[in-house]
Amino acid sequence: MGRSNTKSSKKQRRPIYVIAGKEETLINMECKGLLEELLEPAQRAVAFFEADADTATISEVLDELRTAPFLTDKRVVAIRNADDFVSANRQLLEKYFDNPSPSGVLILTVSSWPSNTKLAKQLSRAGELITVTQPKPWQLPQRLCQYAKETYDKEIEKDAAELVVELTGDDLGRLYSEVDKLATFAHKEKSITTGHVELLIGHNRLFNAFAVIDAMTAGDVQGAVERLRRMFAEDKNAEYTVVGAFAFHFRRMFGAKVLLEKGQRYDQVAGKVKIWSNKDAFFAQVRRLSLRQIGRYLQKLGEIDHSIKTGQTKAQVAMEQLVVGLAAMCGGGKSAARSA
Repeated sequence: MGRSNTKSSKKQRRPIYVIAGKEETLINMECKGLLEELLEPAQRAVAFFEADADTATISEVLDELRTAPFLTDKRVVAIRNADDFVSANRQLLEKYFDNPSPSGVLILTVSSWPSNTKLAKQLSRAGELITVTQPKPWQLPQRLCQYAKETYDKEIEKDAAELVVELTGDDLGRLYSEVDKLATFAHKEKSITTGHVELLIGHNRLFNAFAVIDAMTAGDVQGAVERLRRMFAEDKNAEYTVVGAFAFHFRRMFGAKVLLEKGQRYDQVAGKVKIWSNKDAFFAQVRRLSLRQIGRYLQKLGEIDHSIKTGQTKAQVAMEQLVVGLAAMCGGGKSAARSA
């Protein structure tokens, strides 16, 4: 998410702002931040008007912008989802962009803002375009670190930020919400750690995934599928988080297997891969699979994640296929028929 021009401030406000992007959650967050820069909370009752894009008229909007502000030096008018409003009132908006109110601030949120229109050229002189884009997946942990620092003056460990993304998915609004909860949870501490993430966000998700994997590697197809279905039934966010929870466990299994094959002791391995509970069950899972098998299932989880995000499959369907395949392999197929 980024602005096309310098970040606005109370000292350098512009008369017109257009916030453009496809992600509504990010658009709303940017709009909220802009309003916080423009108006103090106590000023909004008398100096802020949010027009309904479907019912507002251009004359109503312009009247609000030209109304003299009361108890403040500016009056802010916002229109969200304003694509149709802009199209329907383009000529009058062009006139307003040429001569905006000196005490009014207009905010428009739109899904797109073509650069070849007259309004776009006028905006470059009269206001500011704020372009909102979803970060690339590999940029998300760093974005969370930045958000935690800017919003709460807290550090978030790199591993902790990566775990939040892994457990929550790649929706930035949802990720910021998780950081909000973590900052409150760790309010007396300077840093947000993986321990905080596991306790607050990941405990149930990781525990449930661990239980499914335990049944899978024991060859209990029916038990594994039943536990997986319970995960989806009990957690409304499971479709976004299930792959991450499983990948987290398989990565720790992979790391543990490598260390064990190098001759390290179980207690040494447990400390290095951060297994603090269910140690016996964890190492039983590791012993049941070869390093090559664990690596193959990590690869399959990556493929499933891509298929879900591109709409080629549903999370529950793909994960059930994975669970049945691994459980049947570990159990020699004995209980596969019972899971149908």
